[in-house]
Amino acid sequence: MMSVEIPTVNNKVAVEYLKVFYPSLKNEITQLSSQDNLAGIIQATINYLKTLLQESKTSIVARKIKTMEWLYRNGNTYIKDLIENIFIRSFESLRRISDRQQWNLIYKNMPQQFQKIYLEQVKQDELFFKKVHD
Repeated sequence: MMSVEIPTVNNKVAVEYLKVFYPSLKNEITQLSSQDNLAGIIQATINYLKTLLQESKTSIVARKIKTMEWLYRNGNTYIKDLIENIFIRSFESLRRISDRQQWNLIYKNMPQQFQKIYLEQVKQDELFFKKVHD
């Protein structure tokens, strides 16, 4: 069986992918992409996830996180950095606004790579803020 290597996803492809998987954000994504603002688009997806979570649509939040993992796995270095520093970094705020059952469902369904990055960020934050407050 031959394996086909998928080319690295660039910003333009990432925007089109996000329009498909976040159809309710299509207009906002289009507007932000016209300003070449991929970071703003990632932030818009986070805001959308927070809204879904407040509406108790936890399983949808978990699925949307998985779609972002595909982009992370196949994206170029810039896309990976944005997802790590904006999207995954937002998991702590998702955890804070969710109840224990919601967070457990989200975390259980989170791709392992995202769990690993998230836990490392939490650990680094704890070390940093402990040093700052000491």
